[in-house]
Amino acid sequence: GMVAGSKYRGEFEERLKGVMDELRASQGRVIAFIDELHTVVGAGAAEGAMDAGNMLKPALARGEWQCIGATTLDEYRKHIEKDPALERRFQPVFVDEPTVEETVEILKGLRSRYEEHHGIRIGDDALEAAAELADRYITERHLPDKAIDLIDEAGSKLRIEAYELPQPPAALREEIERLSGEGMRAAAEGNYPRAEELKRKTDELAAKLTVSEQKWAEHGGQVNDTVTAEDVAQIVSDWTGIPVMRMFEEEADKLLHMEARLHERVKGQDEAIRAVSECIRRSRAGLSDPRRPIGSFIFLGPTGVGKTELAKTLAEFLFSDEEAMVRIDMSEYMEKHSVSRLIGAPPGYVGYEEGGQLTEAVRRRPYRVILLDEIEKAHPDVFNILLQILEDGRLTDNTGRVVSFSNCVLIMTSNLGSHLIEPAPAGASPDERAEHYEQMSAAVFAELQLAFRPELLNRIDEVIVFHPLTEAEIGEIVDLMLARVRAALAGRHIALEVTDAARQLLAERGYSPEFGARPLRRTIQRLVENPASSAILRGEFAEGDTIVLDAEAGEVALSLLVEKSVSE
Repeated sequence: GMVAGSKYRGEFEERLKGVMDELRASQGRVIAFIDELHTVVGAGAAEGAMDAGNMLKPALARGEWQCIGATTLDEYRKHIEKDPALERRFQPVFVDEPTVEETVEILKGLRSRYEEHHGIRIGDDALEAAAELADRYITERHLPDKAIDLIDEAGSKLRIEAYELPQPPAALREEIERLSGEGMRAAAEGNYPRAEELKRKTDELAAKLTVSEQKWAEHGGQVNDTVTAEDVAQIVSDWTGIPVMRMFEEEADKLLHMEARLHERVKGQDEAIRAVSECIRRSRAGLSDPRRPIGSFIFLGPTGVGKTELAKTLAEFLFSDEEAMVRIDMSEYMEKHSVSRLIGAPPGYVGYEEGGQLTEAVRRRPYRVILLDEIEKAHPDVFNILLQILEDGRLTDNTGRVVSFSNCVLIMTSNLGSHLIEPAPAGASPDERAEHYEQMSAAVFAELQLAFRPELLNRIDEVIVFHPLTEAEIGEIVDLMLARVRAALAGRHIALEVTDAARQLLAERGYSPEFGARPLRRTIQRLVENPASSAILRGEFAEGDTIVLDAEAGEVALSLLVEKSVSE
């Protein structure tokens, strides 16, 4: 502010000298506080004139006035350390970030200001929640600043919600009674236009009363004017996407039945789904290590058995969107230097300003499913970068910012050892199946140890071996894929019916123990989608028709027929 508007040479120096004279005259009763102290270096210097820093040095050396400056370590190093004469006139005092307990005390001191500003009350539980949640979930900023912002925004939100509440029902009822009385008097006096107008107003207020009673019932019959811990938790969720609110019964029920929800899209693979579900429940119940990722898994198994599909299904379960995950195809990281794409290019290289693909994605939305697909394709040195993520839940990007992975689920998929994976013998008992799975998992894990270093495998929560798909599971996947075809046809108002014989034929043609479910997708494309699309383009099917898929055993090579239903 002192430099602003100083048009003539010497005007800035005159202003600064006036302030210094006033401080000198106070004889130590006033302490000057200079925020952003580094700005005095070079301030006001033009055409060889002295800057503010040089003007302050003599007074500081003689002790004529007391001064406190505030700046960051980076700015101190860049500006003040370059001027040793100015640096030695100040005694550096390092101010550490306050603890959560100290932050709560700071918030209690500020509470009255925010209560007065927003016209609401702030409970002690809200102050404690703001300090604790900000410390745990908002990683890029420091206490108490981020906790103060949480309280400020929660107060603002509560104030706006109070404005949105309609007029209290009691006041509306009084107004309706008054207008009804006036209307009756007007009718008795023969003033029918006036009576009709009052009747219309009464009907409008009656409609408002219904809405008002409903709204006030939702708020417990009173205006909520106190910020609570739940309000603060909601703000943290809005900022970060992390569900930190107390679990409602619906969410708790959803988590308890998580396996069934995941099985709707991923058929078989009970062990994998159970392990993933348990880690999510552990995290939401607050029992997991707050520094490490929510869970880290290696999915092993042959191609096409649901490894990547389970990661997509988990993202859809958590975020209602299967695209809400960071998918990194490790086949793109075959060279040693490609690791820079994950954390950003080093200074001096092209792309330094852009940041890394992995670190930037997690920094923006910390609550993520991270899928590292086909990890055996990547260069071994690329995995060194995962060690810090798996152990401490943190990674430093190319600009020195620390990115927290403590709210991520890390899933790695691989085909290693898939030649060792075989289905259990037909007719085996549950105990025999379990023993077969244990032996197969041990053999695959031994193969995994040959490919990856012990320090990486030792940090993984669980290595899960996926079974080859059975014929029964392929049948369920046929239903899933046909449901997608049915949905696509429904967009053209065409129905699809599938006979059991056709379903059985598709399962037989598409089943491949070696290649999993992917051949099934190609089979449905070839035998269902291609004939149906050709028939639609030829005009054989129109809106309102039903396509019936059946298998004819009359021919030596079974084929699918697409028939038009006979309309009565």
